Amino acid sequence: MKRVEEYVRSIPDFPEKGIIFRDVTSILQDADGLQLAIDEIDKCLDGAEYDVVVGPESRGFIFGVPIAYKNHKSFVPVRKKGKLPCETISCDYDLEYGKATVEIHKDAIKPGQKVVIIDDLIATGGTTEAIIKLIEELGGEVVKIVFLMELKGLKGREKLKGYNVDAVIQYEGN
Repeated sequence: MKRVEEYVRSIPDFPEKGIIFRDVTSILQDADGLQLAIDEIDKCLDGAEYDVVVGPESRGFIFGVPIAYKNHKSFVPVRKKGKLPCETISCDYDLEYGKATVEIHKDAIKPGQKVVIIDDLIATGGTTEAIIKLIEELGGEVVKIVFLMELKGLKGREKLKGYNVDAVIQYEGN
């Protein structure tokens, strides 16, 4: 049986020279790869008690919804500014070349709910750090964060100290 990392396509020098881009679409395009990725993310949640799965657009939706469905939990989307139709709260965060804003519906997380965050990749950790702030502002408790892939060289896990973080695949570089 193949491992998840065998389904990841690595593209050298993209988006710039010296970077190896880890392409998640090659996992999604293979039925066995997709099933294996979802199953491996789910294994990372063994023993976790939670009420809600939160995932940022867009790949957090792709991996978070099947986890929520499989475990009979609700799913809450986190989106870029201006994409959610009801009243929201927002958090700004730094990107490599600027700033971005994520939002969540104000009524999406109830005080005391235990939350799992699912996403495809942790790089610098900025997006996830912003999502944690939103969840905690609404009174939720982040009990676990699971990524399909981690780029260890970018040290994103350091921004998430104090939280239970796991990754199915870990790459040493960035």
